[in-house]
Amino acid sequence: MSKQILLSWLGIADLKAAGLLPNNAEEPIGDGPILGALKTLSFDELHLLHNQAPQKVAAYLDWLTQINTIKILSIPCSLRSPIDFGDIHQAVDGYLQKMISENPRLDISIHLSPGTPSMTAVSILLGKTKYNTRFVQSTKGNGGEFVTIPFDISAEFVPRIVKRADQKLSELALDHAPTSAAFSDIITQNPDFQRVIRKAEKIALRDVPALIMGESGTGKELFAKAIHNTSQRKGKPFITVNCGAIPKDLIDSALFGHIKGSFTGAVTNKIGYFEAANGGTLFLDEFGELPEDAQVRLLRVLQSGEISKVGDSKVQIVDVRLIAATNRDLAQDIADGRFREDLFYRVAIGVLTLPPLRERSGDLALLVDYLMTSINREASNQPGYLNKKISVKAKNIIIGYAWPGNVRELHGTLLRASIWAESDTITEFDIKEAMISRPANGKKSELPEIGAGLDIQGLLDDIKRQYITKALAQVAGNKKKATALLGLPHYQTLSNWMDKLGIEE
Repeated sequence: MSKQILLSWLGIADLKAAGLLPNNAEEPIGDGPILGALKTLSFDELHLLHNQAPQKVAAYLDWLTQINTIKILSIPCSLRSPIDFGDIHQAVDGYLQKMISENPRLDISIHLSPGTPSMTAVSILLGKTKYNTRFVQSTKGNGGEFVTIPFDISAEFVPRIVKRADQKLSELALDHAPTSAAFSDIITQNPDFQRVIRKAEKIALRDVPALIMGESGTGKELFAKAIHNTSQRKGKPFITVNCGAIPKDLIDSALFGHIKGSFTGAVTNKIGYFEAANGGTLFLDEFGELPEDAQVRLLRVLQSGEISKVGDSKVQIVDVRLIAATNRDLAQDIADGRFREDLFYRVAIGVLTLPPLRERSGDLALLVDYLMTSINREASNQPGYLNKKISVKAKNIIIGYAWPGNVRELHGTLLRASIWAESDTITEFDIKEAMISRPANGKKSELPEIGAGLDIQGLLDDIKRQYITKALAQVAGNKKKATALLGLPHYQTLSNWMDKLGIEE
């Protein structure tokens, strides 16, 4: 069950209820809105926003905790005025965003009674549009109760909401590794891939260069950021450079910087990526695309720790940890004379080889569930978006595909399917539409030609054996789940097939 949170401003009526402000009204103030809600509704935590004097807030919290045992988080807010919409919006939006990013599964209710009308208005606007919260109100007679806001936000706000949602969706489509990436963000139950993670954790603790190899989409940037965030350089700069995207004649300027007037177009001084990463980590993606002359200069920098800007005779010492990544076969490039062997061995101290998704047995179904949860969470604020789930037949198509683009291709396909699916269920047709077709590679069919000696029953048995084994591996041997993945009508059908084909549980 998700944690129940009550988010509330500390209001004047609450301070009066605690005896911290004089009550000039003829009627007694009672418990105040906050305590009234806590007496009648159940929450796990109270998150209390306030802009009053610290001693008054502390005194109120002492009073409240003597009456109610709920866990309380005190959140001081800097407001120019308790009716300043801009400051109130920044405070509430910033805190809600922080809570959601730390735990997307929170069940948040906003208390509308305490505070000023401006605070109430901002709470309704954010709770109805961006965060989809519940709302609470308090009355003297009834205490707290959940209330429904019986209207939608005016249409003039909708374009702004859509724009924000589309921006978030675009960021999701880019599929960048999060800045805060950690090894715990790498989803796997595959023993071979788990061994790679353990190697990476050891590399992270040593301040040595690292080389991450693997096909496109296998998670090289995620590993690089996780290494940086686990290292002694955590909190220092992490600079990412796509070596394949830098024009050949600008590589020196990009890596080492230049001074004004050093070449045509150098109208100002510029720092390079090495200087920007000083004290931290420089991640050179597509490392194998560097031309040979740039490889020579990079090797010199790695050996000496010194850089010179283009057009400058001064030498600058930099302290940078290098992590490189490539999808090329550098050993073959060295043999072909395309890549320098001395640079390779200079960088290849901590070496990681990431397996393609098709070799990560047991991970595909796990990743599908994880990615769909992530997509649903990130897209939840889009107007009209439905929380999407994947049908069994759609999962069968996903599991039966080799995913040459690896996790990146899988993520993009699920994202497209979630956008195009017209209901809350992604069907096999949605998945097929979302998959990007690839031209045939010219290989001959693996199926035998029709003719004398063809054993079609044996061929069918082989196909069954492959899919049953694959399905059981995906669900860790759970026959009930494997039955659903294979689209079989009954659990016993799978058992009969396994017996006939000699497949052990």
